[in-house]
Amino acid sequence: MTARSIRGAVAAATAATMALAATACAAPGGGRGAGRAADTAVVGIAHEPETLSPLLGYGKDGNSKIFDGLLTHDAGMTLRPALAAALPKVTDGGTTYTYPLRRGVTFSDGTPFTADDVVFTYDTILDAKTDNASKAELDAIEKVEKKDDRTVAFHLKYPYAPFAERTVLPIAPRHIAGRQDVNTGSFTTRPIGTGPYVLTGWSKGEKLTFTANPRYWGGAPKVKHLTMAIVKDDDIRATRLRSGDLDGAVLPPDLAATFKAGSGRKTLAARTYDYRNVTLPGANPVTGDRAVRRALDLAVDRRAMVEGILSGAGKPAYGPVPTDSPWFAKGTERPYDFAKAQRILDDAGWKQGGDGIREKDGRRASFTLWYLSGDKLRQEHALAFASDAKKAGIEARVESGTWEAIEPNMKQDAVLAGGGSPADPDFDQYLLLHSSLAGDGFNNMSRYADPTVDEQLVAARRTDDRGARKAAYDTVQRRLADDPAYIFLTHVDHLYVVAGRWQGLTTQVEPHDHGLASGPWWNVEDWQPAT
Repeated sequence: MTARSIRGAVAAATAATMALAATACAAPGGGRGAGRAADTAVVGIAHEPETLSPLLGYGKDGNSKIFDGLLTHDAGMTLRPALAAALPKVTDGGTTYTYPLRRGVTFSDGTPFTADDVVFTYDTILDAKTDNASKAELDAIEKVEKKDDRTVAFHLKYPYAPFAERTVLPIAPRHIAGRQDVNTGSFTTRPIGTGPYVLTGWSKGEKLTFTANPRYWGGAPKVKHLTMAIVKDDDIRATRLRSGDLDGAVLPPDLAATFKAGSGRKTLAARTYDYRNVTLPGANPVTGDRAVRRALDLAVDRRAMVEGILSGAGKPAYGPVPTDSPWFAKGTERPYDFAKAQRILDDAGWKQGGDGIREKDGRRASFTLWYLSGDKLRQEHALAFASDAKKAGIEARVESGTWEAIEPNMKQDAVLAGGGSPADPDFDQYLLLHSSLAGDGFNNMSRYADPTVDEQLVAARRTDDRGARKAAYDTVQRRLADDPAYIFLTHVDHLYVVAGRWQGLTTQVEPHDHGLASGPWWNVEDWQPAT
């Protein structure tokens, strides 16, 4: 069965269970925009990638449109073969993963795909000279071996339980990317892959355009021309959708709700692991104070945020793992308890000042909280958090900016951040909490350090015993609840409004990163025009 037939079967099976709420807009129907061909789709996304090279991190969680990995996820997030002909054979006590490769696959320029491309991709990512911030995710690899043109074996340093999930990473063509500077070559903006689409243009800050790959091994997509419009401002994205300029867009709940039933649009809700949290850097004498952290953790009204900001499209968050996940540590829920928050601050010597802001040893309980400008959800979470904190006598001075403006301040200032991955608990918790990654870009932004947590994170990734892994992650989550270096606020369901002229739309359980290939466009190659 080809990947296309696998995806089509899954889509057909799950479509009936999707909650598609009919929505409306004021533009002439939810039909296609003026002059748009029936096989053309234009969708609005909120975030633009920095690169389109998988060697630098693009598409590392799958669904990259231009590329394929050895494996892929179906609608239910089950691993399926993609460039591999079958799921890997695991031997040597979990330290060898052997993949047979699919025959008859070519890159979009017609060059055959072989084992050399797989070895090249992983070796290049792991090379110290490659600027891939996510290479630590592959640090279990000892060696990638070409057994023959159609077989690749990964030899691991230790039995890394979720390794197969890492092989959704896209494969780059050695014959092109291998002849360029990996960090600055033209491949970073003009890539060639084996995926269902070929990039035809990238206007930075404006749009990416794609055409169907006529050589795609999974079958020719019905959507022949795809444009992903980069619209960072939520309000502008909604306006363009309403005007008919976009066929679909990701929207925050309050804007999605403005598209009332009746004119042929659909709203799809994707359940996610995507959380919003506030980083509390240890280097700041206020946010690094354990009493302040514990008080803030109890003073925030998470349920009010879910209802007021998300319109119910989400759930309270108490850590990186959602409460409905089998990996969630039961008993780590922290209900809103304003009175207890007050007592913790009083007992720690944080006394009420004349302006209502607490003080201790001459220092005001005040810090700066940044959020990404143009992101309504982050803005609203930041303002709600600051309001709750102020009631407890703690001042969070809210500022907005680009990531370029925010990043230099992250050591001292709090940030309204986000994250989340449904693939495996290691993917979230190791990068978020391990002390070796403190201050490493956007990893461990609070610079959290706990030897017990470090030990349990390593133990959990080095065994495939699910019970042992669950026990380790329960310990991690309980330690984090005891000293909350991050205040987790909500897990956010993603809402997408799409023109009703398209059929075959589904969503997956989504990670935090929901850009080029999440939402209903995770399988845009399977969309069909309504008849």
